[in-house]
Amino acid sequence: MPKRIHRRRDADPEEGREKYGDTVFADPTNKKYPIDTPGRIKAAWSYIHQPSNAAKYTAAERRIILGRIRKAARLRKMALPDPAEFLELLRRVRR
Repeated sequence: MPKRIHRRRDADPEEGREKYGDTVFADPTNKKYPIDTPGRIKAAWSYIHQPSNAAKYTAAERRIILGRIRKAARLRKMALPDPAEFLELLRRVRR
C-alpha cells in the first residue's frame, strides 16, 4: 500500500502551514488534519469521517490518514469516538 497521498487541487499546503505551523499532519502532502494535540487529533478524526471530506481521497489514502490519526491517539493514550456514532450525531444536528 502506498504511503503517499495525492496533491489535491482544492488544498493549499502553504495555507495549512501558515494556519497550524510546522506540525505533524495526517495528510502531510496537503497539510490537512493536524495531529499534534489531543484536540486536533479528535478534530482530524471527526473531519475525515465527514462524507464531503472523505470523498476527496481514495480508499487507500483514507486508510493512511486514519492510520496516522489512530497512531497519534494511541501515542497519547486517547480514545477516539466511534465514527458511526459521530456521523449519526452530525445527521441529527444538521436537521
